[in-house]
Amino acid sequence: MDDLPAAQHPSDASAADRIERAIARIERAVAVRAADSEALVKRHAALKARMAEAVSALDDVIARTPATTPAPGRR
Repeated sequence: MDDLPAAQHPSDASAADRIERAIARIERAVAVRAADSEALVKRHAALKARMAEAVSALDDVIARTPATTPAPGRR
């Protein structure tokens, strides 16, 4: 076998390097996902506000529309 201690074995170093690179990739993916989630939350809030304005505008139109009597035969 090798005379190197287990912690200094070349295959251990490359395995540790692969683990470090994998952790770095995972951390980057988490950061991207968090940013995407934040953007989605902001878009949702903006859409919700616009929908509230639209519903309010429709309420105003309905309130200003005079009531009409149904046509004969309709209720």
